[in-house]
Amino acid sequence: MGAVTAFDPVAEHERTRVALEAAIGRLVALTDGIGDLEVPSGVPVWSVGDVGAHLAAVYLAYGAAIPDARSGEATEGIDWDAVLAGRDGTFGERIAAVNALSVGLVAGAERKRLGAILAGRGAAFLRDSAGLAPDTPVPSPWYGPGRTVPLAAATGLMLSETLVHGLDMARGARRPWALTSEEASLVIGQAMVTMMPLALDAEKARGVRIAFDLALKSGPRLAVVVEDGAATVTRDPAPRPYDCRITAAPAAFLLVSFGRMPLWKAIALGRMRAGGRRPWLATRLSELITAP
Repeated sequence: MGAVTAFDPVAEHERTRVALEAAIGRLVALTDGIGDLEVPSGVPVWSVGDVGAHLAAVYLAYGAAIPDARSGEATEGIDWDAVLAGRDGTFGERIAAVNALSVGLVAGAERKRLGAILAGRGAAFLRDSAGLAPDTPVPSPWYGPGRTVPLAAATGLMLSETLVHGLDMARGARRPWALTSEEASLVIGQAMVTMMPLALDAEKARGVRIAFDLALKSGPRLAVVVEDGAATVTRDPAPRPYDCRITAAPAAFLLVSFGRMPLWKAIALGRMRAGGRRPWLATRLSELITAP
């Protein structure tokens, strides 16, 4: 079953903040070095500039939510009721609607300042969230009415968006982009514990009962249990029986989860493998819990 490991949530959150600051710096340097932001990116139908504008919107959304998290009171931030009017639906539908809106928030001549906008908004998030506990609730209405996520998850999500969409921009611009195992481990440990249950396709999961043991090499271990339309994810769980064990390199798991690397390629490269009593169930995880 493997040994039960313990982690320090405060120390890991601080490491995530350091990784995010470094990743934002790389992203800004990448953006400033791209001559034509309108070339196609690694995201279908989005240009490199569209991806950067989406990231700027993500930074703005979480940055605007931090004063609410700090004070516990509403501020004059983004009017999400107006932004999301008429766009309620499933988790995936809601996120798709927000993503479609986000690319237009930095447009026209303003895109010439995209690097500076990303730098300023990223720095504002880190500055305003400094000193807050990792479990501080951060308002996240784009995930659903009244929804909050812990600050640790918000920081991990900011890192995830920066790493994955930085790759999308770099692929479009034909530039190098680094995504390390340590960074991916931080995303998985900080963000995925919160986000995987939210991203569950409840209809597909109806009547399903599967327990996955997700073991990341030199990273966290997650118990992902899908049971009749709901999912629970436990970080570094106590030993228990599982139906399927998935062993993966953190960076490969992150890229496969977000559709940036085919599953067959991760397997062929020896970066993912399935085991346990019912290893053939491994592909069900990506079918039940999908990235929008």
